[in-house]
Amino acid sequence: MPVTPPVPWRWVLNRTRAVLRSALTTFVVLTLTLWLMPGVEGTDILDVLGLVVLVAVVGAVLRPLLLLGVTALGGWGAMLLGVVAQVVVMVVALELDPAGQISGLPTLIGAAIVAVVVAALLDWMADSGSDDTFVREARRLMRGVRRRAARRAGGPLFALRRPRPGSEPGLLMVQLDGVAEPVLRWAIRAGNLPTIGAWLRDGTHTVRRWHTGLPSTTPASQAGILHGASRQIPGFRWYEKDTGRLMVSNRPRDAAIIESRLSDGNGLLRDGGVSISNAFSGDAATSLLTISHAALPGRSARGWAAFMASPYGFTRALVLGVAEVFTELHQARLQRRRNLLPRVSRSGAFLALRPASMLLRDVNVSLVAEQMARGVPAVYCDLVDYDEVAHHAGPARPESMRQLESLDRMLGVLQRLAPEAARDYHLVVLSDHGQSQGATFRQRHGETLDEVVGRLTETGRPVQVVSSGNLSMLYLTDIDRRTDRAAIEHAHPRLISGLAAHPGVGMVVVRDVDGPVVYGTDGTHRLRDGVVTGDDPLLAYGPGTRDDLLRHQEAVHVGDLVVISAVDPVTEEVGAFEELVGSHGGLGGWQTDAMLVHPAGWPVAADLTGPDAVHRQLVAWLEMLGLRKPDPEQVSAPRLSLSHDG
Repeated sequence: MPVTPPVPWRWVLNRTRAVLRSALTTFVVLTLTLWLMPGVEGTDILDVLGLVVLVAVVGAVLRPLLLLGVTALGGWGAMLLGVVAQVVVMVVALELDPAGQISGLPTLIGAAIVAVVVAALLDWMADSGSDDTFVREARRLMRGVRRRAARRAGGPLFALRRPRPGSEPGLLMVQLDGVAEPVLRWAIRAGNLPTIGAWLRDGTHTVRRWHTGLPSTTPASQAGILHGASRQIPGFRWYEKDTGRLMVSNRPRDAAIIESRLSDGNGLLRDGGVSISNAFSGDAATSLLTISHAALPGRSARGWAAFMASPYGFTRALVLGVAEVFTELHQARLQRRRNLLPRVSRSGAFLALRPASMLLRDVNVSLVAEQMARGVPAVYCDLVDYDEVAHHAGPARPESMRQLESLDRMLGVLQRLAPEAARDYHLVVLSDHGQSQGATFRQRHGETLDEVVGRLTETGRPVQVVSSGNLSMLYLTDIDRRTDRAAIEHAHPRLISGLAAHPGVGMVVVRDVDGPVVYGTDGTHRLRDGVVTGDDPLLAYGPGTRDDLLRHQEAVHVGDLVVISAVDPVTEEVGAFEELVGSHGGLGGWQTDAMLVHPAGWPVAADLTGPDAVHRQLVAWLEMLGLRKPDPEQVSAPRLSLSHDG
C-alpha cells in the first residue's frame, strides 16, 4: 500500500483556525440562544463552554451518520432530512447537557431552531456576506469525491494532502438566464462584475453578442443550444392542433415530450456530459434538476446530499432565503412609494420564487463542484436568479443588477474551486436571451389581448390565445391544420384588421397565397420577397426582423396568427401580453441580444444568429478540446486547433 505523506503544516493551521472559529461561533450562538429562551434564568460561562464541547462531539458523531442517511435517501428524502439535520444535532446536544439548562422536548426543539438560525446569520456576517464558508464546504466535498475515486483506483486508504489539479481539459458552460449583452457590458463598465470584468481586462476572455431570433425564450434557445433543434419550439407555450393540447415547456410532462422530439442522440452533452438545471438534457449521460427528467438528484449525486446535510448548505440558504422575502417586500414598497414606472405586482408566487431561485443557485454550484471533482468532460448549467427578479423588477433595476452581481460571485466561486477539479476546466458563460422593459399591454390599454380578441371574434369559431412575453400566437382550434388569411377572414372578418389597427400591436403575421405577410397599422410587408406597401411595420424592430419572422414561420405548431406588441422607437420598451415588466419571447428591445463570454484565443464562427448556431460553435469547441467525437459526416472535415486562453 502506498505510503501516506506527512501532514502539511498549512493544512494543520487551516484546520486549527476552522476549529477555533467554529468554537467561537458556537459559543456566541449558544449564549444568545440561552438568553433568548424563556425560563433560563442565567448561564454560567463554564456551562456554556461545556455545551460548546458537547455540541462539537455530538456533531462529530451525528453529522457523518446524517450525511450517510441523506445520501442513501436521495431526492426529496435528502431535502427533508437536510431540513432537520442541524436541528437534530442541536437537540441531542441540549438534551445531553449535564447542566440541564433547557428541558422539555418542545422547548429543546425551539431552542435548537433558534440556534441554527442564529448560527447561519452569524456565519454570513462573519464572512462579511462573502461566499468563503460556502467555498470551504465545496472544497471539502470535492476533495472527498476525489479521494474516494483515488481509493477505488488503488490509492491510499487515508490521505491528508489534497489531490493535484487535473491536467486534461474540460469545458464548463454556465448559462446566466436572461442577461442581455448590453446589460452585461454596462455592469462590467460600472465595475459591478469583478469576476467577468477581470477576465476581460486581463485578456483571458472576450465577450460577444449573439442574436437569438424568434422566439426569444429559454426553451427555444436551449432546444437549439443543447440539441440544435430550435424550430421544434415556437414559443414558451403553444397549442397543438393535432392533439388539442396546450403545451407549456416548463411543465415536466410536456418537457419530456418535447425532448423526445428534440433528441437524436447527438446533443451537446452526448459524450459523458452533465446537464444541471436545464429545460432539456442535451443527451447528457447525467441529468440533475433537468425539467424534462422531472426528478431530484438521486443517491449518486453526493453534491446534493452534502449540500442538504451541511450547516453551511441548505440551512444557510433557507435562512438567507427567508431574508430575501423581506428584502423583496421592502424593494417592492420602495417602487410604490417612489411611483417608479413601469412596475407590476411583486407579491404572490414571486415571493416564493425569489428565495427558491437563490436556494437553487447554491445547489447548482454544489452539483457543478461535484461534477468537476468527478472529472466529467463537459457541464452545462443554467442559473436563473437574474431572470426571475428582472421579470418583476425590470431588467436594469438595482435589485436585478444585484442578482447579476451574485451570479458573478458564483463564477468567482467556480474559479476558486478550479484547483480542486479533476480536469483543467475552461469556462464559457452565455445567456439564452435578454429582456425588454415596458408597461404591460393591459396597463397601457386597460384590457388584455385575450379581451381584445374576444371583442373581435364575438361570433364564429373559437380562438385560442397563447402568449409568451410580447409574442402571442392565435389558433382557430376547430380547424385541425394551420389556416391562412382567407380562412381566418371568412371565420372572423374583423380579427386581422382589428388587431393590426390596435395601438398596442406592432405586427400581425399571417400566411397568405404568396407566403407570410406582416400587417401593421398603416402598411404591410410581404416576407418572402420583401415587398412593402405603405409604412413598413418591421422598421421599429431593427435589422434582421424579416429573417427572424421567416424562420419563426417555419417552426412546428406556429400559430395561425402571430402577434407582436408595439415597440417604442425611442425607449425600445415593449408591452408584454403577460403581467411582467421585464419580458422576452418576441421582438423589440434587448430581448434578442444574448451574450457569449469565452476564452479569447478560441476561434469563433463569423455569424452567431440563432441558438442552433451557438450549438454548432460549442460543439466545435468540444471537438477542439478533444472532448467530443466528431459526427460521422464530419470526420473528413478539418478540426479546429486549440489556441491559448490568454
